[in-house]
Amino acid sequence: MASDFSSNVPIYLQIMNDVKLKIVSGVWEPGQRLQSVRDLAVEFSVNPNTMQRALAELERDGLLYTERTAGRFVSQDQARISKARGEMGEEYTGNYYSAMKKLGYKDEEILYIVTDKLKFKKEGDTNG
Repeated sequence: MASDFSSNVPIYLQIMNDVKLKIVSGVWEPGQRLQSVRDLAVEFSVNPNTMQRALAELERDGLLYTERTAGRFVSQDQARISKARGEMGEEYTGNYYSAMKKLGYKDEEILYIVTDKLKFKKEGDTNG
């Protein structure tokens, strides 16, 4: 999964965001054991030291934990995962809102676009 990193943001922060997204979206499940730092570094196409730094930061944030001799795991703290999900949702929403304002949209127009998009998605949903 060679990542396409932006030159504007440190790579370890971009890795942190990607790993956090995997955790909060459920791609990596609570309690799941992670691959080794070296294997993840290969997967992300980065130096193992960069990967280690990103994972260590996520461990400090409480989204990962290490069991001595067993490896690194995704936190089982659902409250912490939910909080991180909320924080990411707020960030994404803020980024969307800022971009729409830069395009000249008024708040009412933004609300209409989002509402219309959700309505369209619901109508197209074949699962109920």
